[in-house]
This record gives sequence, structure tokens and C-alpha cells, in this order.
Amino acid sequence: MNEQISKVRKAAETCSCGRHEPVAIDPIVISRDALQQAAIYMAKRQYQRVVLCVDDHTYEAAGRKLEQVLQEEGIDAAVCVISPNAAGDVVADEASIVQLMLAIQPSVTQAVIAAGAGTIHDIVRFAAYRLQLPFLSVPTAPSVDGFTSKGAPIVIRGQKITVPACAPEALFADIDVLTAAPGELAAAGFGDMLGKYTSLFDWEFGHAAGGEPYCQAAASLTREALEACAAHAEEIGRRTEQGIRILMESLIQSGLAMLLFGQSHPASGAEHHLSHYWEMDFLRRGKRQVLHGAKVAAASAVLAQVYRELAEDGRLFPGSARAQLAAAARGLPQPERMRAWLRAARAPEMPEELGIDSGLLARSLREAHLVRPNRFTLLRARNEQQGQGSAAP
Repeated sequence: MNEQISKVRKAAETCSCGRHEPVAIDPIVISRDALQQAAIYMAKRQYQRVVLCVDDHTYEAAGRKLEQVLQEEGIDAAVCVISPNAAGDVVADEASIVQLMLAIQPSVTQAVIAAGAGTIHDIVRFAAYRLQLPFLSVPTAPSVDGFTSKGAPIVIRGQKITVPACAPEALFADIDVLTAAPGELAAAGFGDMLGKYTSLFDWEFGHAAGGEPYCQAAASLTREALEACAAHAEEIGRRTEQGIRILMESLIQSGLAMLLFGQSHPASGAEHHLSHYWEMDFLRRGKRQVLHGAKVAAASAVLAQVYRELAEDGRLFPGSARAQLAAAARGLPQPERMRAWLRAARAPEMPEELGIDSGLLARSLREAHLVRPNRFTLLRARNEQQGQGSAAP
């Protein structure tokens, strides 16, 4: 059994939340020959016709070689290169999803491969789920923690929503491909992990104040992955093999924690709502997108300051858990510390570096909770108390 899967299952054995979902991804491979192992795996599964989903960049990074090794195993791989939108971005939206679904022949295609980063995976997992096909994950950069997710954040008519999808049946991450990825993608992956500081707090708050379900095993797995990244920020920033391996393992572990719990609470709180709000604003204005993890990290540092200030007042915390939650909020890293980690990882530190001006930041802090109105975050509690936000952005 894969070491990471074994760790998740052992953690689940110590937790009595009663909410655990099956974690059936096997194998999870992080190695120098992962692309070859992916082809061997598919040959053993007797896949003869697959669709390989890429974009222009990820085809050059890994798709071309993967196509070749699949052919050597006698597997016919039809390549679907997702087209960018008018702003030049590949987006998980209606157009991209339809493009992939048209490339899939339901009576012929036996599996779909996502060779790319987060966006390609979201497109594939949704299409595969709808067409009831298995999909395989081939990450080309350590940029997000959603490779193993079974939810797909997609953009429908300009609104970002998360819809049911499926997790991959196996994951193959080639360490040479990952270390060769652009540095900003690794920095974004680090940023996605750094956002767990506020997402884990929001989950604890939502459980105590809003009755949201909670899983100690998923929380512990996520925190362990977060702390591993923070401890190795400089190695990740230098893109050493060890740093990239630690980052990729942490991203996968975070994703498996979400898969175990069955929802994204362990790894997605108000910092993700701010990120999605900014993304939708950029889409409306036709602006080039900013990497997801970069937005999440900048948002988390802003929220850490807001939450620490709210802890000094304490009125938003329910009486039975007030002391515990206030202590947890005060225990969030100082924004300066979070930005020091981001500097070490060579990631953007401030929202304005991402094109998020003071007006957009202020508006998002008032309204971002409306992006996911079913989540009870401290930001939502603050805004509802102040009567802020009345319509989805």
C-alpha cells in the first residue's frame, strides 16, 4: 500500500467522527520514472484508448513524453489541448469542459488523463464524472492541493462554484517534471498550503459556532502537511529536489485529507472565498488571471490580521468555545511571519502585487463570504454582524 494512503488510513483509525469517505487512490507515485509507470499501469489495466487532456504548456512539460510512452505500451492516446480564453488563460469553464467532452468518445474512450496543474484537473475530473469514466492524475507542477480532490471548482456564467466530480484512480508525479516547472507555480503551491492556517481556524470556528461537521484526523493530516511546508520554505524557494518533493507530498496529503472528510473544509476557508471573489472580478473585467495559490496566500495573510484583531474583542465567538477560539485566533501567525515565509518561497507577499487594489480588497472583505454562503467562517460572522454583503459578487 502507498505510504501516504497508509498514513491517511491510520489517522482515520484514531478518529471517531463517523464521516470518513473511502480513499481509493492507488497507486500514488512520486518518482523520476513516473510517466513510464503511468503507462505501465494503464497497460496493466488494459486501457487501449484514452484521452490525454493538456494545455499548450503542459503538453510540452509532460504530455508529449507521456503520449510517446503510452504508444510504446500499445495505448492509443487522443490528445485534447484545451484552448485559452480571450484573455489568454486556460479556465475551467463551460467552453473548456465542452471542448474536452467533445474529444471523448463514450463508447470508445476507456479513461481520461489530466496532465497539467489545477485547472486541467478540474476540467477533467468534472467531464470524467459526468461521463462515468475513470481519470488519472499526472501533475506537471506542485501548484495546488486539489489533484486528489473529488470536487471541481468551475466557472459557470462568470460565477465560480464547486460541483461534485470524481477523484483520480491513480496519481503519477514525475519529480523531474515538477522541479523543471516555472518557479511561480511552486510558489503558488506553497501559498496554497500556507492558506491552511486560516482554513483550519475557520473550520474549527464553523464547527463551534455553526455546527459544521468536523474530523480530527483530516485536521491533523492537513496541519502536518502545512507545517512541513513552512519548515522547508527556503528549500521550496530554491526548488531543490527535496524541497519540491516535500511540497508535492504535502499538497497530496492535504488533498487526501479533504478526500477522507468528503468536503473541502480542512483546506478551504475564507481565504479561498477571497481568492474566488478576486478571480471572478478579474474574469468580468477581462484581466489575466493570477495563480490560485498566490491569491490564497495573500488572502490568508490579510485574514490572519483581521482574525487576530477580532480575537481581542471575542464577541463573535460562542460562549462555550470563546476562550478556545480566541486563543486559536491569537495563535495564527503574524502577517509579517507569513510574508517572510512567502519571501523565502519566492512568492508574492501582498495583494497589490497581484493586481488587487485597495478598493477590490475592501469590497471582497465585505462580500466574499457570499461566494460560499453555506460555509460558516469568522469572516462571514463578522460581516453578518455588521450587515455587510447582500448579493453574490
